[in-house]
Amino acid sequence: MVETNDTARETPLPWEKLLVLLSVRLSEPINHTILLPFLYKMVEGFGIAKSSKDVAFYASLLFTSFSLCQALTIMHWGRLSDRIGRRPVLLIGLTGNLVSFLIFGLSKSFWMALAARSLNGLLSGNVVVVKCVVAEIADNTNRARMMGFIPLMWNIGALVGAAVGGVFADPAHQYPAIFGNVKFFLDFPYFLPCAIGCSVTFFGLVMCIFKFEETLVKKKPQLVARNAALPSANSPSATLPNEGTPLLATDQEAQTVQLPKQRSMRELLTPTVVRVMVTNILVCLAMSMGDQMYPIFAATSTSDGGLGFESRNIGFSLAISTIVVFYMQLVAYPRLERKYGALYCYRKGQILMIPTYLALPCLTLLAMNIEKTIGSIRFLNFAQLMDSWYTSTLFEYVMLWGLLVSLLLLQTAAKLLVSISINLLTVNIAPSKEDLGFMNGLQQMAATATRIISPLISSFLWTWSIKHSYPYPFNSHFVWVATGTIVLISYFQTRRIPESVDTFAADNDDNEAT
Repeated sequence: MVETNDTARETPLPWEKLLVLLSVRLSEPINHTILLPFLYKMVEGFGIAKSSKDVAFYASLLFTSFSLCQALTIMHWGRLSDRIGRRPVLLIGLTGNLVSFLIFGLSKSFWMALAARSLNGLLSGNVVVVKCVVAEIADNTNRARMMGFIPLMWNIGALVGAAVGGVFADPAHQYPAIFGNVKFFLDFPYFLPCAIGCSVTFFGLVMCIFKFEETLVKKKPQLVARNAALPSANSPSATLPNEGTPLLATDQEAQTVQLPKQRSMRELLTPTVVRVMVTNILVCLAMSMGDQMYPIFAATSTSDGGLGFESRNIGFSLAISTIVVFYMQLVAYPRLERKYGALYCYRKGQILMIPTYLALPCLTLLAMNIEKTIGSIRFLNFAQLMDSWYTSTLFEYVMLWGLLVSLLLLQTAAKLLVSISINLLTVNIAPSKEDLGFMNGLQQMAATATRIISPLISSFLWTWSIKHSYPYPFNSHFVWVATGTIVLISYFQTRRIPESVDTFAADNDDNEAT
């Protein structure tokens, strides 16, 4: 159990600045998840895949291109914001997001969509800048709480994006009475959800232009502390140097003028830091594999090991699974972290995550039985079930959705425990406040790198497993078993992380300096 200091009163949050910042942050997760419900169908419609079993590869390539390009430029955007300010870089990122996603919605070929996603990634460095701004407007009493809003906004964006993508994709066929005769939506079936996502980005852009105040204050060069202690030449006690005045200060005086020493890479990469970052890479890899695989798994036919869902089914399941986010973020996690510490939450989140990955592919059997009776699994098709009064099928239908939603809710709660905890642990292991940027940058680069390789790994494992008739666990369960195994390895690595990571190391460095 972790002891906390509750005597210090928390500084009120700067809500005006924070809300502007959160509106900026909201656009990326919406545009990142809005395509998940229709990505499979979109790639299938491009006609680039030779067979239905190859669609997953091209869908993964399209999804991965964003992270690949973002990884190439994200640190450069962070460094650029240190030179020209946070506001200009945020404006560039929002504008790039807006333009590239409109192009994505108007794509008529796979290569056009790939170019749009790549452009979006190249211009998307706002997540690093947002973290910098949060650190600059927060203090020691409210920094942890404010940092928690970053994953909260990601999950809100994921909720909105998944819902919009599922409900508004291909409106001409989903809502023929309203959009069936609109030629534009017949030619560009996925423009409407992209346009809705762009409207959120446009709102963030307007807020950034008119309401965002620059937080980067460049310090002017100033004399060091020892000079401040010397009397002024105009003061009565001032004396001019003479031949007896030493040219060099004493050792004690010299120590007061030394600038903070910049730590080398070897000094920063302590065993504890390496262990935290290794577990971060592993668990981020697993979570990214699961996030990318679920919509593909859900859209794949039951004969190939999927659920045979339509876009609306996928969007609904993704959206409802994020309901737990608000309770976890605002109520449960703060209490758990205060009582047990971030490391405990980090470990327990990974333990809870493993069974959700192993159980998901088992739902294919239920979906297959339902398809044999009613032909396909349509969105909440209770009317057809009740008319036919297939009691066993109705039971299986309710069981399918009940188990699916329960697994996704538990998985979301577990991922939230892990995501918030790794942000806090990353801050805590920084030896000083001057090293916070390095630690956060290292963590963000690692997370981005996993998003690059995870879709390639998961799609390869999925395609390989469904193309062959191997027994369990090398059948359609294989990618999920591999994902759960990666989380298990990460959990065992967390057992080697010392409990000291639950304290903010930079405070100790400040105390030693004084």
